[in-house]
This record gives sequence, structure tokens and C-alpha cells, in this order.
Amino acid sequence: MRFHQEIKIGDRMISEKEQAFIIAEAGVNHNGDMGLAREMIDAAAEAGADAVKFQTFKAEHLILKDLEKAPYQKVTTDSGESQYDMLRRLEVRKEETAELMAYCRKKQILFLSTPFERVSLEELDELEVPAFKVAATDVTNIQFLRQVARKGRPIILSAGMCYLEEVRLALEAIAPLNQDVILLQCTANYPIRDEEVNLQVIRTFQKAFGMLVGYSDHSQGVGAAPYAAAAGAKVIEKHFTLDKGMEGPDHRASVTPEELKDLVMEIRKVEGYLGSGIKTPTCSEQGTRKSLQKCLVAGREIREGELFTEENITAKRTGGAGISALYYDSIVGKKAGKSYEINQIIGL
Repeated sequence: MRFHQEIKIGDRMISEKEQAFIIAEAGVNHNGDMGLAREMIDAAAEAGADAVKFQTFKAEHLILKDLEKAPYQKVTTDSGESQYDMLRRLEVRKEETAELMAYCRKKQILFLSTPFERVSLEELDELEVPAFKVAATDVTNIQFLRQVARKGRPIILSAGMCYLEEVRLALEAIAPLNQDVILLQCTANYPIRDEEVNLQVIRTFQKAFGMLVGYSDHSQGVGAAPYAAAAGAKVIEKHFTLDKGMEGPDHRASVTPEELKDLVMEIRKVEGYLGSGIKTPTCSEQGTRKSLQKCLVAGREIREGELFTEENITAKRTGGAGISALYYDSIVGKKAGKSYEINQIIGL
């Protein structure tokens, strides 16, 4: 089971060498209002996100009509309303999706969406979305995973609510059909407690599957996302809203546009801190290196032909002149080619 280490989504290449691909998750926080959805696209673009993501579903194909809401949904919306009725109000029609995609192109931000069932998958495929985000709810939906994989587009798979073996089985179903897969650690509640973040799973996924890994962040505020970048996440997703006080299932657990902007800035700052991984003196260290590192000098007078020994050479700061003290072992035991006065730099 092998997956590609470089995956292109739109005009962005995702790999270990690139900056994290940041997804501003609009989800259903548009409340079914396309004017609000466009405002969210504006906010995501202004914040510096790489993509803004929505959710595409047809309630009649997704859910039984009498199913209760999830516990967190009962807290944030009318607990007497069914999941079906709530989702019906939040559906986005195909022509509306096309309009949002066009608006994203105008704002120079990638449009993404999560299909939740086959009808919506076909719609998004016909609209030529650059990649499919698969929600945690479908990690165990093998039939649907294969349907998505056969479309041949990159897949971002969120692994909330899952055991590691369930993730393995999902990837085994996808791998023969599609190797452009990025796996996201996720804790599927809204919001989550700090102790539920579990960023160590990013490394667990990397070790177990040898693939590109990211993080879907449901922690509060800017939260865990910048730390996920430090842990190796190459895709980071965060829910956002224009107003946390709006009615709807996800608003309270989302960040504001200002927090989204801070989140993007913090991730980029962390990536700057991480650097290239190549250990070499920085430009600013070159002058300091000359001033502070030591070179070999005569610890006392040395006659020409005398052996260099531990007693007659020492290391001092010389401004970078002479033989680095690093090469002490290669000098000791050799004959001096000339005479040296005390503190004279060896080799000059």
C-alpha cells in the first residue's frame, strides 16, 4: 500500500517540502444563504487560506428522516428538530455550487467541498472540483470510498471517530484505485477539549502508512493548528464563521475571520521557525562564527621541527584565522614547519 508523496491540488503542490495547505472550512456555516457564502469566501481569501471548503449533500440520500441530531447539534440548534430537517435547510444546489466556484476563481482561492453521498459526488465531479474531501463519517463506508477513489482526483480523508485498524482498511480499499491521498488526524466533536487533540497521531499515521498527513482542527480558537504544523501536518483544516452567535450546528465551534487570519499567520510563523532541516550556519551566524569559534595557536614558544603536542598548542578566538580547533587531532604529533612565538596562530 503506497501513496504519492507529492500531490497537486489546483495550482498548489502538497509535499513534505512545501508549506502546509490551509483549508478554511465554511462547511454549513452559510446557513443556506449564498450571499453569506460569498462573504465567507471573501473572508477566507483575505485571511490567506489556500482553499475554502463547503459541504455538498442531499438529505434524502444521506440520512433517515427520523434520526435524532448528534449530541453537539442538540446544544447548538433546536433539539426537537430532526437531523434530516436541519440538513434540508443547509443543502446547496448544483447551480449554487457552480456560482461559488466561479466566485472563488475571481477571489483567487481554491474551492473544495465534501460530498456525503453518491449523488453529491457525481455533481462535484461534473463541476470538476480539484479534489474531494471525505468526512470522518465515511471512513468506514468502503463502498463510498471506492466510488470517490475511482474519480481519480486527490482525496483528503479525515480520520475522526476511528480506530487505527479502521483507517488501515479504508486506505486498503482506496489504494488500488487512487494513490493521491492525504490523511488527516481529527477528533470529531465540536468543539473538542485540549486533551482530545492528540497530535501524536500525525506521527503514528506517518509511521504506519508512509503518506502525507494533515490535521482537521476542532479545538477552540486558533487552538492546535499551528502546533499541528510543527508536528508535520501538510494540510490543515479549520472551521470558520462570520458570527459565532448565528443559529446553526457549527458556528460556536468555529473561528471568526480575525481568528482565521491569526491562525494562518501563526502557521506560517511556525513553518518559518521549522526551517529547512539542513544544519548549516545561517547568514547571520557567519560573522559570529568568525568572532567566537576558536582556532589553534601556540601555547608557548615552538621551535621549527618540534612536534606539536597537547602541552604546546591551545585554542583561542582568532577572528577566524588559522586552523579550526576542530582539527586538533590531525595537528598533534606533526612537526612544526617553522618556529612559533606564544599565541602565534598555527598555520600562518
